[in-house]
Amino acid sequence: MTEEMRALLILIDNSFRVHRGAPLLTPAGIADRLSWLHTDAPYSLLAHDGSEDPRFIYANHCALRCFNYTQPQMLGMPSRFSASEEDREERKRLLDIVDQNGIADNYQGPRIDSQGKRFMIYDGIVWQVYDEQRASRGQAALFWPQPHDGQWLI
Repeated sequence: MTEEMRALLILIDNSFRVHRGAPLLTPAGIADRLSWLHTDAPYSLLAHDGSEDPRFIYANHCALRCFNYTQPQMLGMPSRFSASEEDREERKRLLDIVDQNGIADNYQGPRIDSQGKRFMIYDGIVWQVYDEQRASRGQAALFWPQPHDGQWLI
């Protein structure tokens, strides 16, 4: 993980804490939380910038596996391509809710990978990402690649 990614992951984690009162969940005893979130988290963690056509600026290993992209392929790609054309309007409604409320919970819906294969995401949370001056840097998302037993619910 580059230093730039590490700094971005800190902003993602701190912004989650602003909205939820706690950082992104990691197991107890993890020496380097950020490395664990990046490489070992069982949930996908993504972020896109705040441009008019937002582009991915961060994706952890779980997200890269779900979307079947390499990091160089995914970073810089318009985030709208994470949903099929028919699902983009619903995705846009979710992002508008986040723009208004700062966070949206319990999202479930279809996404599309690099090969055009649809897959479902579960227990999604999307939130505004802020920098140290509280300026918006975009939005982040956490989702599970399959239903789970709830022990990791955030």
